[in-house]
Amino acid sequence: MSEEKRRVMSVQDPVERNHVTVCGNPEAPRTLVFSHGFGTDQRAWSAIVEALAERFRIVLFDHVGQGRSVPEAFTQHRYLRLDRYAHDLVEICDRLKLRDVIAIGHSMGAMVCLLASLQRPDLVSRLVLLCASPRYRDDEGYRGGMSEDDFSKVYRAIYENYPDWARQYAPQMMGKAQPAHFTKTFAETLAAIPAENALTIACSVLQADYRAVLPEVKVPTLILQARADLAVPMEVAQYLHAHIAGSQLQVIEAEGHLPHVTAPAAVLGAMDGFLV
Repeated sequence: MSEEKRRVMSVQDPVERNHVTVCGNPEAPRTLVFSHGFGTDQRAWSAIVEALAERFRIVLFDHVGQGRSVPEAFTQHRYLRLDRYAHDLVEICDRLKLRDVIAIGHSMGAMVCLLASLQRPDLVSRLVLLCASPRYRDDEGYRGGMSEDDFSKVYRAIYENYPDWARQYAPQMMGKAQPAHFTKTFAETLAAIPAENALTIACSVLQADYRAVLPEVKVPTLILQARADLAVPMEVAQYLHAHIAGSQLQVIEAEGHLPHVTAPAAVLGAMDGFLV
């Protein structure tokens, strides 16, 4: 097989393209699919996965453009919207012949799970949305947490000096009170994303507005929000709760945008009764 043909096949196969990992209990009746956020990869779920591995079959993957996904799979015109990432998730589930999964997503990955549940309702039976936002930009009657000026500064910083931006962004998202090794690890996975990828991914996340589709979510949904999250104000979690019918909202006593990394016990406790 030629190298070119091998690359084409790796892009087309979702298991290889998204560096899929299947672990946990293969005999378990329920499967959990974990979708990571911007700047991390599937390893961010390690503490959560370790605690749940005996009870569930677990599927992890890296979003295209991040982690150990196939580099050739990332093209700007395909990944300018989160819908494409959701399509990848659907393809992974189809490739593994999964149905009725519990989709657990963080930040960007949470909205990817939500969109996948709308694209293919037969695949997802429950949603867990951790520190999720349907829109980051402030709007009339809506506080997303970022102004037009904030957006301009982020895009300019990523474009002009991505490594420097990543070093500054990591401690802000992790929270000042967190141990240094958490921030160091996040800074490293963030900086590992090619700068040109990072700008496109940032645009797909920060320019998104999925408020209109929230009432279409029909599966049981658990919204988890850290008490102090610089990226996602509490008002956003409350907005999700108000617009997703029958959803549950639980506030986690944690600081920062990555509580599954810094406070996994709190996240596990909040999910426990929902993962049935």
